[in-house]
Amino acid sequence: MECMRNLRQAWVFFATDSAQLVKMVSEPEEWPTFASYLEDIKVLKRSFNRSEIIHIPMTQNLKADSLARSARKQPSFVVHMDAELPGWFTEST
Repeated sequence: MECMRNLRQAWVFFATDSAQLVKMVSEPEEWPTFASYLEDIKVLKRSFNRSEIIHIPMTQNLKADSLARSARKQPSFVVHMDAELPGWFTEST
């Protein structure tokens, strides 16, 4: 979220294969242990005109899962961003 804010992106959609993460962000009162992290996310979300965190099951995004697995094996930090909406997103809206 910080990267997208620093790039001055106004409308941002974050996709994750973690249904639990989406639930944590949408129902923060149910996750008091993570209150400080969730407060940071809430503050960052206000940086955008529109932002959303959505759940995409790993089975529906095998390419991203493969990229994530490859990145975890790398000895350095890897960031990938794309200016185009992925096919699964345009099909779901």
